[in-house]
Amino acid sequence: MRDQLMSRRRLLRMATMGASGVLLSSALLACRQEASDQATPTAVTGASGSANTPTPLVSQSSNPANTPTVASTPTLAERPELRVGVQGLPPVLDPDQALSNVGTRVTYSMFDYLIERDFLSGPTPGSGFELVPMIAAQWERLDDVTIEFRLREDVRFHNGDPLTAEDVVFTFQRLLDNPPDVLREAKSYFSTVANVEAVDEYTVRFTTAYPDPIFEKRISSWGGWILPKSYYEQVGLEEFALRPVGTGPYRLADFRADDHLTLEAFDDYFGGRPTARRVTFRVIPEIQARVTALANGEVDIITNVPPDQVPILQQISGVEVRSIPLANCHVLRYNCNRPELRDKRIRQALNLAIDRKLLVDTLWGGLALLTRGYQFEDWGALYNPDRPFLPYDPDRARALLQEAGYNGELIRYNVKPGYYTLGVEAAQAIVEMWKAVGITAEVQLIDWADLPKEERMVGSWSNSNYLADPEGAFWLRWGKETATQRDWWTPENPRFNELGEQQRRTLDQQERYRMIQEMIDIWLDEAPGTVLYIPIEHYGVRMGVEWTPYSFYYMDFRPDNLKFS
Repeated sequence: MRDQLMSRRRLLRMATMGASGVLLSSALLACRQEASDQATPTAVTGASGSANTPTPLVSQSSNPANTPTVASTPTLAERPELRVGVQGLPPVLDPDQALSNVGTRVTYSMFDYLIERDFLSGPTPGSGFELVPMIAAQWERLDDVTIEFRLREDVRFHNGDPLTAEDVVFTFQRLLDNPPDVLREAKSYFSTVANVEAVDEYTVRFTTAYPDPIFEKRISSWGGWILPKSYYEQVGLEEFALRPVGTGPYRLADFRADDHLTLEAFDDYFGGRPTARRVTFRVIPEIQARVTALANGEVDIITNVPPDQVPILQQISGVEVRSIPLANCHVLRYNCNRPELRDKRIRQALNLAIDRKLLVDTLWGGLALLTRGYQFEDWGALYNPDRPFLPYDPDRARALLQEAGYNGELIRYNVKPGYYTLGVEAAQAIVEMWKAVGITAEVQLIDWADLPKEERMVGSWSNSNYLADPEGAFWLRWGKETATQRDWWTPENPRFNELGEQQRRTLDQQERYRMIQEMIDIWLDEAPGTVLYIPIEHYGVRMGVEWTPYSFYYMDFRPDNLKFS
């Protein structure tokens, strides 16, 4: 059994961490070329190994002698406050309801997983794939469909309750046993789970309905945050969403969704004392105001910095830009139930009329990446490097509009101001491209929550590759039982859903590759949406704050990723 000591790993980082952060450079454009052997973490038993053989995977020593000695953490009063300027906050803090870019950014430091993806591992800090222990001290696959986790015995919730196997069982049963609508998306990540049970006070056993080659990836991603059974049952769903309790390094102090979120250090955190006494996320919707706040020392980090602001930040004394390519793509989603968009030829025309390279070169200053169909390089062996980039063909777009009998019907591009970096600017440019091929179109600035489902037409969206696998960004965003297929699109070709169900049961990587690529072909043909580009995310950070951004919108302020100098 191979040891991976989470506490040792984190403490060593706390002791040795230097200035981190991927500074803006041309090398960023190469950061997405991860090796395929990193795309499959060692904790996953795939087709190359026998799934029939019980495979002990990882363990964590409980021997205090294995823990290195480091300098003591300053008292709470001696620690600084971290202030983060953000464009917005989620309306609730239940991690399974706050499944959004602005939501997971703040809940990531409040909750923990059984096992975690170590983003700081690998050649590109912030984009690592290795799975390591977190709340679980060790885990192993007992057979094809059974995975057992042994929990640490020193984990406490923010209210002081100890974490036990019953909390883990409750966490997943909450999602699996007829959850309310607000939890349906989180449930979709664990649709392969048939049963979860407590073996004893600190041992949990999961049984899947069929062999699941990426179960460990699921458990370390969206929906895998462990919640307190007793506290949740005491306060209920709605109150928990506003006053949650987790096990993370920071606990809730104050929350007003339209203004700020304040977290305070939880010094009983099993991963070590937090390095900040308090973390405050301050809502500053306009980017110019965020830049000014950073320059004036009112905040220490700002998020969602567009490329045109990077040179400005680089001229501010005491400030630097830290950047990382995201495992996320900006996309459009079409409401195929609307009569204006029901004919796939019109949707295909919309896609062909978009000059993505022009968007990347002009809006993003070259600091975004084009995609080969709907794919992420993180998919490793399931990625097709020979698939062509999405085409720009305005002449073909005009021909398709004529074939479909398009007669100038208005198409509205719905976009929420200030949510996605350059989201409004991209919408305005794309609408002009559509007009150039004869489409009547306009940008509608509106909060999605204020727009009835039946009135939605073209929605700005993003898809994050949370599982480093097509199951995550692709199937769980566009597949069967997703919000997309409930409210936006019903595939005309039944093969899409058939293949989607088959690929998640398939251990043979070559066969799964074939299925995924056929699904992409169907998706491109039916055109329920389109990929625009993969953004490179920029943060403005005051010097002296040693913090590494991740390839997701997570902001991790655990002791191994936040230090003040």
